[in-house]
Amino acid sequence: MSPMLRIVGLIFLFAATALRGADYPAPSEGDYTLRNFKFTSGEMLPELRLHYRTLGKPEKDAQGVTRNAVLIMHGTTGSGAQFVPRREFADELFGKDQPLDASKFFIVLPDAIGHGRSSKPSDGMHAKFPRYGYIDMVEAQYRLLTEGLGVNHARLVMGTSMGGMHTWLWGELHPEFMDALMPLASSPTQISARNRGWRRMIIDAIRNDPDWHDGDYAAQPPSLRTAAEMLWFMSSNPVLRQKEAPTLARTDEVLNKFVDDYMKTGDANDVLYAVEASHDYDPSPNLEKIRAPLLAINSADDLINPPELGILEREIKRVPKGRAVVIPLSDKTHGHGSHTLAALWKDQLMSLLKETEQQDQQ
Repeated sequence: MSPMLRIVGLIFLFAATALRGADYPAPSEGDYTLRNFKFTSGEMLPELRLHYRTLGKPEKDAQGVTRNAVLIMHGTTGSGAQFVPRREFADELFGKDQPLDASKFFIVLPDAIGHGRSSKPSDGMHAKFPRYGYIDMVEAQYRLLTEGLGVNHARLVMGTSMGGMHTWLWGELHPEFMDALMPLASSPTQISARNRGWRRMIIDAIRNDPDWHDGDYAAQPPSLRTAAEMLWFMSSNPVLRQKEAPTLARTDEVLNKFVDDYMKTGDANDVLYAVEASHDYDPSPNLEKIRAPLLAINSADDLINPPELGILEREIKRVPKGRAVVIPLSDKTHGHGSHTLAALWKDQLMSLLKETEQQDQQ
């Protein structure tokens, strides 16, 4: 082999290794179809498709109980693909001897209803798609695990942002299903005030857009740009945004790029439904029903769940085995997006797993 070809080969090898990241297997992907799925709205879908990714293999004990399953749920307008391959998340968690080592755990990364490659309005039904809520999303994922993947128990249920909110609901709706719960970037209370406000701005922008045409548009309505701008605005902290965009011209440049990229793949109906889905979220009346140890992690610079409200600190006291951690503002935190920077909180995850492993052995 010539020196030049050898160099080219090494470059490709390095690129492939860098893309895959840490030492964990590539995820397997699949779809599971729920027949005649009935939504809490009373609507029904003959076939509801849930797409998912898995890493590792499930293991059951002598009694047939799954002991190594980990469910990880994504945020609003995201998908399971946002976690892997991703250096700041998967590389910190799924590699050899990492907290969720994929050679030991069976990791499930589903796309929630209306997201990713699961059934969603943009598949063809547009605004005639059933109006779904968070309870529907949790129940569909429960059926994916139990019926589709044969998982009858979870070592850990965790999620980021919307997935964090789903984690609280999992603890209430299926309290005996898991050993541990870890919601990230969420609050255990009804959506209200500024959190409801930015969602309403997106909802109103889309529904009042004359080019939305009651969901039957031929081209994406301009309001999708407004939605993208609001998502950009809420997802980081002021310090980071100032560093990223210190001038008027640079701010416009950064925002324009984000919005332009979002417009390439985003869909107004999908965003509308995803944001509206939080209408039925309110775990606060039933926090005492959560039986598994729960560790809630937020960051001090989260504009969506600001610590000065004191909601998490107040409500966590009602969770029998609950505790909360608020990560201080630093040059490493990214506001609401800190939920995906596993280096900030993976030590807390390790402690939770160790604590609940000891309880299992007792």
